Amino acid sequence: MYKIYKSCADGVDELMLNQIEKGIWIDITSPSLEELTEISAATGVQLDYLTAALDDEEKSRIEWEEDQILILIDIPLLRSNNDYDTLPLGIIITANCIITVCLEVNAVLADFAPANHRSFSTFKKTRFLFQILYKSATLYLKYIRNINRRTDELEQHLRKSMENAELFNLLDVQKSLTFFSASLRSNYIVTEKILRLRSTNQLQHLIKMYEEDEDLLEDVIIEYKQAIDMVEMYSHILNSMMEVFASIINNNMNLVMKFLAGITILLAIPTVLSGLWGMNVPVPFAGNEYAFFIIVAIAAAVAGTFAYFLWKKHMF
Repeated sequence: MYKIYKSCADGVDELMLNQIEKGIWIDITSPSLEELTEISAATGVQLDYLTAALDDEEKSRIEWEEDQILILIDIPLLRSNNDYDTLPLGIIITANCIITVCLEVNAVLADFAPANHRSFSTFKKTRFLFQILYKSATLYLKYIRNINRRTDELEQHLRKSMENAELFNLLDVQKSLTFFSASLRSNYIVTEKILRLRSTNQLQHLIKMYEEDEDLLEDVIIEYKQAIDMVEMYSHILNSMMEVFASIINNNMNLVMKFLAGITILLAIPTVLSGLWGMNVPVPFAGNEYAFFIIVAIAAAVAGTFAYFLWKKHMF
């Protein structure tokens, strides 16, 4: 599926593929091979540039030819039940248009809907590119803060009960931060490379940067760096938390085993005494009518003595 937009004085017009002209934005989402072939033929963009973002294992990078440039970044994605992931987003810039390619509908490009036409212009391709990068960076920061709040909630639950479900949720959070960390570092390298290439003669006709565009790119780099720092900080906190809770679980297990060992010792005392007096041999108090109660009293006294000793040793 794809849509073609062009900014105009009073909003954004939606065009057909046979109406392609200068200053358009082609938004491609989960396309078929036939659709990509049609767009490639109509725009002159290489087919491998259009298909690059359709591999969810693709890493962030920049490639360029004389008349087109591909910028591939990872964007954050919120799935169901606080499950976070990353997804490749391809941004292709030619002399006449800007093209975005993604496997799924995402919150980054959703912010550039026709209803928000005042916030972007399809004619200003360089600024539009940096706005997409900036939106991606701010979305990372938003999701990282959400993950931190989720971690605090899980910590409170774990303080009350050590359930496996909470530990698995904590593991999912840790996995999301790991994905974010790898993607943010790759995106940061891409933005710095754009900053270095801004004065390259090969790309000046594709990426024309004005003062406002340079300020926006610097903001993007700052946002990505801040997101990287936050991910590292929260990852360290989460790793420490996992180690602490693992130690607490082991300690609780040791306490339970120590308590059961103490109970086993106490139960062994009356068992041994009753076994001795149950033998078919002469034993003390054999002729005493109160022998049963005497033996019970002896067992209770010995067990009580051992219980006091174990209590002093913090076995209970």
